[in-house]
Amino acid sequence: MISSIRLQSFARSMITRRTLATAAGIPQNLTEKIVQKYAVGLAPGKKVQSGDYVSVQPSHCMTHDNSWPVATKFMGLGATRVKDTNQVVLTLDHDVQNKSEKNLEKYRNIENFAKKQGLDFYPAGRGIGHQIMVEEGYAFPYNLTVASDSHSNTYGGVGCLGTPIVRTDAASVWATGQTWWQVPPVAKVELQGKLPAGASGKDVIVALCGIFNNDEVLNHAIEFVGDGLEHLSVDERLTIANMTTEWGALSGLFPVDNVLINWYKNRLLVLPQPHPRVNAETVEAFQKAQIHADVDAKYAKKLTLDLSTVSPIVSGPNSVKVSTSLAELSAKNIPIQKAYLVSCTNSRLSDIEAAAKVIKGRKVADGVEFYVGAASSVVQKDAEKNGAWKTLLEAGAIPLPAGCGPCIGLGAGLLKDGEVGISATNRNFKGRMGSRDALAYLASPEVVAASAVLGKIGFPEEIDGKAPANAGGIKHSIEYPAADASAAPAEVSAPETSSGSILEGFPEVIEGELVLCDADNINTDAIYPGKYTYEDDVPKEKMAQVCMENYDPDFGSKTHAGDVIISGFNFGTGSSREQAATCILARGIQLVVAGSFGNIFSRNSINNALLTLEIPALINMLREKYGENKDVTQRTGWFIKWDVKSSTVTVTDGQNGPVVLTQKVGELGKNLQEIIVKGGLEGWVKAQL
Repeated sequence: MISSIRLQSFARSMITRRTLATAAGIPQNLTEKIVQKYAVGLAPGKKVQSGDYVSVQPSHCMTHDNSWPVATKFMGLGATRVKDTNQVVLTLDHDVQNKSEKNLEKYRNIENFAKKQGLDFYPAGRGIGHQIMVEEGYAFPYNLTVASDSHSNTYGGVGCLGTPIVRTDAASVWATGQTWWQVPPVAKVELQGKLPAGASGKDVIVALCGIFNNDEVLNHAIEFVGDGLEHLSVDERLTIANMTTEWGALSGLFPVDNVLINWYKNRLLVLPQPHPRVNAETVEAFQKAQIHADVDAKYAKKLTLDLSTVSPIVSGPNSVKVSTSLAELSAKNIPIQKAYLVSCTNSRLSDIEAAAKVIKGRKVADGVEFYVGAASSVVQKDAEKNGAWKTLLEAGAIPLPAGCGPCIGLGAGLLKDGEVGISATNRNFKGRMGSRDALAYLASPEVVAASAVLGKIGFPEEIDGKAPANAGGIKHSIEYPAADASAAPAEVSAPETSSGSILEGFPEVIEGELVLCDADNINTDAIYPGKYTYEDDVPKEKMAQVCMENYDPDFGSKTHAGDVIISGFNFGTGSSREQAATCILARGIQLVVAGSFGNIFSRNSINNALLTLEIPALINMLREKYGENKDVTQRTGWFIKWDVKSSTVTVTDGQNGPVVLTQKVGELGKNLQEIIVKGGLEGWVKAQL
């Protein structure tokens, strides 16, 4: 456990590093400064900058229900002892409603592993791992913490640089204490003004996802700034940071300011004393550290949002990149069958209280099921104490245990064919919360509660027969650095290249027919359905069968081994599940080409030996050719040939037909080739050990 002495030492060292960075004439933003602290093996005097590949030793690494697959990988590496037992935290939260002997055995295995290794462990029912990481002080200001879950961005709400890793990375952290990260380009997001009555932090992030929905922040780190921050509570910051994942970012970092310090001080009044990580000494250390971006720090872009123009807004259906004002949706009288107040996004105490205020003295509409689950047992206890929990249950809400559940398509209350649901969660991907033939919307806790009472998507004011004000336009802007005013999203540097050399065992040529999956933002739920994610013994044949079924149920009949998938932009956005890469491999597909990739999918691809190429020109050419064809998956008759040695891609119309595209691509460095030859990062680490 991290002691207050260690935290104060950390704060002093951060101040020293800040001074050194400025003195060296190399400005750093806040993200770079935090990475600087946790980077290992840097050359003397090296200052971390965006684009750098670094080895990092995170303060903490959290795994949840995937802890047993991680443990299996860990033991498969030949490792016997966790390198740093203070670093690892295990929580059980995703499939807590599953009381099957198979799942309970897995949970026992995880708990026994934790006891044997001396690791901090939180059993099923204690709460969602991300909430625990914040409540228990594992994620703290100016800290770098990772988790094998895509919503570790949440930690940015308390000034912690939280970013996701995948299962193989987690096993490596357990064995070595370290993992790798490429420092992304950093975007500054300025929030101005104050939210009007009725709008919340959820509306802010839903608005950002809907307004800036063309990959403006894809694979960026985000730093929130602006005078609007003083009006956003820590709970609202946690919600916004949580959903920077859905926006496409790798992290969403809020500053350590008076709002946050006062939040910690208020927590000291209710926490059991002494607490090993959150106490008066640690809070004083956070306050004294005062780490800020240098005034001349570099940012890839600056986005601005005027909070005073944000009204209640709804995401969907079935996409976080589509946002519509609540006023517009309410007028359409869209009936709902299910409502959800669950997840790591909006199930904290303030969220439950807000929903209870709306629903107090009323009943859930006939034909509607309203599911509620607290983010943690601590939150539920507090909600029970102040009466908010009772209010929800008296209205007809259906309680769920503190945990994930329907957000990922597990447990009770999933959407059925043709149903419409509105949820205070973070993802409404097709098929994620149940049937792929259902419609899912996202909104704030207040709107979810109101909709449960109204039986349709609507405002809290409508319950009393009042007409809410129409929404105006949301003021926003985006700026790029003056030196590149028309710039597209910033690119980071490539890894060490190999000068065209090919390692023994690595194919010199990779080729196959292109199969077009014509959509942007194809998410990991579309690639590998969430309902299979925590079944740890799914055979390869089954993985191949369900590959892409939420995207296209006919994908399996249209493709075969040796094909190459070609898709749009931000392919693989969403969760950290490795099966999104391994199910593609299970179908015998060795290469995916896209306009761009979600970083977490790229990371999984490297770690599991699935090759990827970004060729925006190619997807644009195919879209022009097949623009009138409505098939979501189609064989193109075009063949791609990747000459790895010359770093050249050639595309022909027909296997031996005329050339339609020739393009140079980045050289595949020896370090990445080694990982692929070893069958992925797990095999590579095992060879190193």
